[in-house]
Amino acid sequence: MHSIDRRSFVKGSLLAAAAFSLPATLAAQASASAAKSKPGAKGPGIIDTDVMLFDWPYRRLKYGGNTRALVAKLRQHGITQAWAGSYDALLHKNINAVNARLAEECRRNGEGLLLPFGTVNPVWPDWEEDLRRCHEVHKMPGIRIFPGYQYVNMGAPQFMQLLEAAGRRGMIVQIAVDMEDPRVHHPSFSAMSFDTDALVVALKAAPQTKVQLVHATNEITGTKRTKVVKETAAVFDIGRLEGDGILAQVLGVEQPLGSLAEGRVPLERLLFGSHAPFFPVATSVLRLFESPLTLPQMQAIMEDNARRFLAPVKNA
Repeated sequence: MHSIDRRSFVKGSLLAAAAFSLPATLAAQASASAAKSKPGAKGPGIIDTDVMLFDWPYRRLKYGGNTRALVAKLRQHGITQAWAGSYDALLHKNINAVNARLAEECRRNGEGLLLPFGTVNPVWPDWEEDLRRCHEVHKMPGIRIFPGYQYVNMGAPQFMQLLEAAGRRGMIVQIAVDMEDPRVHHPSFSAMSFDTDALVVALKAAPQTKVQLVHATNEITGTKRTKVVKETAAVFDIGRLEGDGILAQVLGVEQPLGSLAEGRVPLERLLFGSHAPFFPVATSVLRLFESPLTLPQMQAIMEDNARRFLAPVKNA
């Protein structure tokens, strides 16, 4: 990889993914051009750490409820692996059934691309058994919880117990800080507010547990984000970042007027996430194009950081 520059890297690995915006003929030409730009070389793929399956409960989504179509769209944009949660986890009461359905769907229709991340609600009885089944029965590498929908208090002892139990099993805990802009929540639903200070306390009490804050960079900003970065080892994804050149700004490469200095995230703690199908996959892919990043920075966000984060913990 060190022998090619950023321009060749983009052509070899991301140009085909961006071709969605071109007419079909031009898209084919762009893909062919990318293939010829470096004979015998293949650019890295993208690991998407935030994908959801089945139906969003409040409106129909394109590719929602159609796993094969979603997988095809992910592949079109260069995704080689996607960590998949379930929309059923937001409101369904039978958590075991939610996880079993997710695992089976990834196996049947994931085409080797989807990696299931089940869910556990530590507020409900027998959550330890749900966690055990995720790990031992469904062979899931981690779980994804939805505090605003599952009403999980970050300061509750059950949440801390969940972190510790997942850590002992070597499982990743993904915390979906929000799922949609609270200004457009259904009027019959009130999401629990997110307590960043309590989260920091809980994560410091379970330092061995790998935690990713998914779709979090709109809710956890500025000094809140700085506190999480400085006092914990939690990682973030890029799915909720907005603004021109935002990745470079968050990484500290560019900080106009020092406006985002407080919210800086180290490169090794920033992972790719699309929040598909709620958001178009292309949105996150294009963030890589329009941000002035170096080749190593792009590759780290695309797949290296996620691959390292997913690697088993020794003695877990």
